[in-house]
Amino acid sequence: MFGSLAKKLFGSANDRRLKAYNPKVAAISALEPEVAALSDEALRARTAEFKAQLAAGKSLEDILIPAFATVREAAKRVLGQRHFDTQLIGGMVLHEGAIAEMKTGEGKTLVATAPVYLNALAGKGVHVVTVNDYLAKRDAEWMGRVYGFLGLTTGVIVHGLTDEERHAAYACDITYGTNNEFGFDYLRDNMKYDMAQMVQRGHAFAIVDEVDSILVDEARTPLIISGPLEDRPELYMTIDALMPKLAPEDFELDEKQRTVNLTEQGNEHVEQMLAGSGLLREGSMYDAANVTIVHHVNQALRAHKMFTRDKDYIVRNNEVVIIDEFTGRMMPGRRYSEGLHQALEAKEKVAIQPENQTLASITFQNYFRLYAKLAGMTGTASTEADEFMDIYHLEVIEIPTNRPVQRIDDDDEVYRSVDEKYKAIVRLIEDCRKRGQPLLVGTTSIEKSEILAQYLIKQGYKQRDFSDPNAFASLYDGDQGTADERVFAVLNARYHEQEAFIVSQAGVPGAITIATNMAGRGTDIQLGGNADMRIKVELGDMPAGPEHEAAEARIKAQVASLKEKALAAGGLYIIGTERHESRRIDNQLRGRSGRQGDPGHSRFFLSLQDDLMRIFGSDRMDGMLAKLGLKEDEAIVHPWINRALEKAQQKVEARNFDIRKNILKYDNVLNDQRKEIFEHRRELMAQDSVAETITDFRHLVIDDLVRAHVPENAYPEQWDTESLHNGINDVLSLDLPVVDWAKEEGIADEELTHRITEAADKHADERAASFGPEVTRQVEKAVLLQTLDNLWREHIVTLDHLRQVIGFRAMAQRDPLIEYKSEGYQLFSELMQRWREDVTRTMFRLQVMQEPEQPELPQMFGQHIDPLTGEDEFSAAGSGFPPSQLSVPLAIGEAAGLQAVAPAERDPNDPATWGRVGRNEACPCGSGKKFKHCHGQFV
Repeated sequence: MFGSLAKKLFGSANDRRLKAYNPKVAAISALEPEVAALSDEALRARTAEFKAQLAAGKSLEDILIPAFATVREAAKRVLGQRHFDTQLIGGMVLHEGAIAEMKTGEGKTLVATAPVYLNALAGKGVHVVTVNDYLAKRDAEWMGRVYGFLGLTTGVIVHGLTDEERHAAYACDITYGTNNEFGFDYLRDNMKYDMAQMVQRGHAFAIVDEVDSILVDEARTPLIISGPLEDRPELYMTIDALMPKLAPEDFELDEKQRTVNLTEQGNEHVEQMLAGSGLLREGSMYDAANVTIVHHVNQALRAHKMFTRDKDYIVRNNEVVIIDEFTGRMMPGRRYSEGLHQALEAKEKVAIQPENQTLASITFQNYFRLYAKLAGMTGTASTEADEFMDIYHLEVIEIPTNRPVQRIDDDDEVYRSVDEKYKAIVRLIEDCRKRGQPLLVGTTSIEKSEILAQYLIKQGYKQRDFSDPNAFASLYDGDQGTADERVFAVLNARYHEQEAFIVSQAGVPGAITIATNMAGRGTDIQLGGNADMRIKVELGDMPAGPEHEAAEARIKAQVASLKEKALAAGGLYIIGTERHESRRIDNQLRGRSGRQGDPGHSRFFLSLQDDLMRIFGSDRMDGMLAKLGLKEDEAIVHPWINRALEKAQQKVEARNFDIRKNILKYDNVLNDQRKEIFEHRRELMAQDSVAETITDFRHLVIDDLVRAHVPENAYPEQWDTESLHNGINDVLSLDLPVVDWAKEEGIADEELTHRITEAADKHADERAASFGPEVTRQVEKAVLLQTLDNLWREHIVTLDHLRQVIGFRAMAQRDPLIEYKSEGYQLFSELMQRWREDVTRTMFRLQVMQEPEQPELPQMFGQHIDPLTGEDEFSAAGSGFPPSQLSVPLAIGEAAGLQAVAPAERDPNDPATWGRVGRNEACPCGSGKKFKHCHGQFV
């Protein structure tokens, strides 16, 4: 009570924060006449003036007001758009390193220009992070005109770029790109063998668009770069054949936790089937020798019982393609890890691709915390404000809309069955169509979109293919009364190539758009349609001239007329076909309507058979409602139901937050070690010669060898000189008379260490002299880096396995996290010791047969785990990185999208049968040479 009274008297903390920006907004507006009077050249010259002021000691805060005024004027001249006062406030929030929550249609893309320009003046580079390549290219081109007008350069990072192009893009003042591209480039940079090959130049300031989608939805899952392993497709097929034979009592499925496990009876049943198929070795299924078989059985069980075709994935072109639960988009090339994707391929009887090993990984949480300053913008962040503050130290500031929101949000309608719900939705769609009100219907999966589409088709509606630019033509006359105008479009993973055009025209009166959830779509729905998009599509081939101008004027007039009709009909109507498990996704769907003060309407239709209701609702509710007399096609509508559903959603959100926090605690262990390793690599690459490091490693290894076999303060008779002699022979390749030295009168361990070190140094100098200084320099650096990389890859896998089993320590009353930190530190110490040993051993054994080549990166696959299921998804085209992600030239057939072919199936005399060949593979022609030195030279 006192809190609400104080809020009324003094305003909320958010209100007080916003008031603090008003004097700056007023100062920027006061400068507007002065800046508007400048010529284009004088306005552009202000950029150099600002840079000079910063060089003279001024801070970014000191020049914020004139810099924002400059950007506002530049946007007016270049784009014809003037920043609203609320947009300037949003820009200041971003500059301060906070999250600006701005409703859909408030112009977030334009908001970012002011803080981006201001921070780019410092010359350290600004990264603008978007959720997909389309938005990165669109925004870089669109807003890049403003930056270019002011004398700044803009780059964009998308698929298909070479390392040289990436380096150039990162060297620009402002760089646009997706979160995946930025993260993968960081990982790949830290796998390079030369500083000059690295593309990123630091992490000074980033603005993350759709920040909730990137830092919350995808934060439970790491970005992973992995490489191929040899695999056995017949193993997956054999185990897959067993799954349909399982009875319901053989396994326990928990939809709420998304887990499935064999019961005791199921274990016995599977064990019998495995023995019958010849897969099981001696002993039981859980013997150490059969661990791999158990792993594949569990993955096949998940593939069959937890993953549904056309919901979690689709099969297209003989491939299993993952569907993103949050955006409904296909993610071609992304793959689940740990053998799950192979299990799905076996289930669907498509070609099985090989498994992969992890080469490098990082979570988005830890990647974005690399930035000295981080900011974000989205339409829905307040529900996750605690998480942003706890993990990223980002405050969420709600920016008021430029005009009051007029959208009406109705209470949910709850029906007993799914069929009743869809019939009610179809009735509302027909009512809106007759009145000329545009409709956006949000679904939670492709499957649900297709089901609703079938209901509409049964009612005489026609599904249009929007790859045809004339698909909307029948709606542009503004008459929705005829049967020809009963059309709808489906926007989901199967149609996302056309999604930008479909969304842009979803505000045309009578337009019916069915879409999986709208997170990250990035295109506003304007009432009456988007004139610019129509002009681009319809008049794209028409040459400039009077005819083009007349057609453009006609389209603009038509759009203005259609907008009036849409406004009169009540604006955009949002229908939700069920509640998502996150309130943010529901709010994103609602937020598509009512932009810039337009009228709008939203309503969610639910049934007791929906996932959220079924998992979190009461099982007895259906029977209770029937007893209370709820008839078919009748709905319950009450605010209490809305509140109950929101509480269920809050439970899911809290659980997901706990998962993300827990993952971060464990990942911090790996992150600290990752930073240490990457720092070592950068230091080594930056040095001209690493001879001193090699020498230090050699001396430390000798110290460790002596300490291991010569106890401190022990008599020479107690020394294990035989083992010391063998150790020196193994690591240093030296046959030293250690046993004889130990028999000398008065010898001490220090003297022994000195003699061994002296002999090793002399031998090392002789070897270096035989190689020559230039070759030695190259070899030393290559050995250091490659040895470290190989050990680090093994270490990542070991830590991953440790993490999977460390939870059992809780049964012994031990904290798994503390145990993980302790053992992780011990493993890291062993890694560093092995690094020193392996480098020393290699340097004493290697033979230089020819001029050393620059070490090459292994073939790599990008990988990111599905945010909802926590499963890995490869971020690659086909079975490797797309050209933009490859660190080596494309292998033969890769550019053409060919698949890898088993060596046994290749005809040495017919290159057409070879498929994709790795550069370092033996050439299939049988010459015995590496492919890159044989037929690969002609690719």
